[in-house]
Amino acid sequence: MQSKIMTKQTSPTEPPRGTRSAYVTELLRDMITRGDLESGSRVNERVLVEQLKISRTPLREAFKILEREGLISIQPNVGATVVAFTMDDVEASIEVLIGLETIGAERAAERATQAEIDKVAELHTRMVAAFEDSDLMSYFHLNQEIHQNIIDAAHNPALSRVYAAECARIRRFRFAGNRDRSRWERAVREHEQIAEAFARREGPLLRELLRAHHIAGWQKARHALEDDRGAEDKAGPPS
Repeated sequence: MQSKIMTKQTSPTEPPRGTRSAYVTELLRDMITRGDLESGSRVNERVLVEQLKISRTPLREAFKILEREGLISIQPNVGATVVAFTMDDVEASIEVLIGLETIGAERAAERATQAEIDKVAELHTRMVAAFEDSDLMSYFHLNQEIHQNIIDAAHNPALSRVYAAECARIRRFRFAGNRDRSRWERAVREHEQIAEAFARREGPLLRELLRAHHIAGWQKARHALEDDRGAEDKAGPPS
């Protein structure tokens, strides 16, 4: 199956040499997250080169980065394919993320510097602004940054590294939960409580808020994804 590529997301210009690979990698991450590059689909290099107005070198470098992150598979004579996960695969990863945040929350509340607490508060303000602008992708980036910053405040490099890697693998599935406006509104309220608990250094409360937030988000995301797959099955293959 070829990837469905959304033309409205094209890049206007190529950035300076030296930053191109990171730039293209982020573009592709977002395309995978939004579903522009569908799970299990083969990524068409030629179409992406034309659409994003880039050369093949940074694109192939981006593929290698995304392969290390577990988002893309590269096979000889096949090329790059978006990795497909089952619902059970994602649910297992969500359980891991909950476990990592359970470890990290109380340590972060104890060890965070005031600068780290202020940073999360600033990110939260920007995230709420993105919500009010209905800018889901900006909101999602800031949301992910908040979670990572809280984990980083535990000052455990191994924990931060594993958490970041697991988040990267399943980010497109977590993104799906906020496509429902009521869930998105609820998520903003939950984040308000999370930011406040972190600012007050209430570790046990922070741990439980993060846990409940992940569970609620995944339940909504799973339903949304199952509905999408059900609609695709009813529609059948393209004629």
